[in-house]
Amino acid sequence: MDSLRIDKWLWAARFYKTRSLACDEVTKHRVQINGQDVKPAREVKVGDTLQLRQGHVTKTIVVKGISATRGPAPMAQLLYEETPQSMALRAQQAEQNRLAFEPAHSIEHGRPTKRDRRQIEHAWNERWSASADK
Repeated sequence: MDSLRIDKWLWAARFYKTRSLACDEVTKHRVQINGQDVKPAREVKVGDTLQLRQGHVTKTIVVKGISATRGPAPMAQLLYEETPQSMALRAQQAEQNRLAFEPAHSIEHGRPTKRDRRQIEHAWNERWSASADK
């Protein structure tokens, strides 16, 4: 076998849990072969370069083997090789995510309590009252 449908190969290489998920990702243009958007029926061959997105992670891989059956993970990892540029980019993104500012850290005491909410509402009503009494 020298070629296989891209959705079957992605499933066999364990990038997606089911073939229908792989098909959906290809349809949503999250998978490219040699830089081109493809359809799920597109044939993938040894030597093709794939770009695929899993969540926020983008991987660039080179196809090393073809298998129509889903085997164990160590066997699936023999079907592809990730490019060094892709690994460096993923490491850089992971480091940026690790060092990114966490918005929750700016809150000193967490969520407001019921008492705090009452004070906030009371202050708002006094400040922005539309009544003619004042």
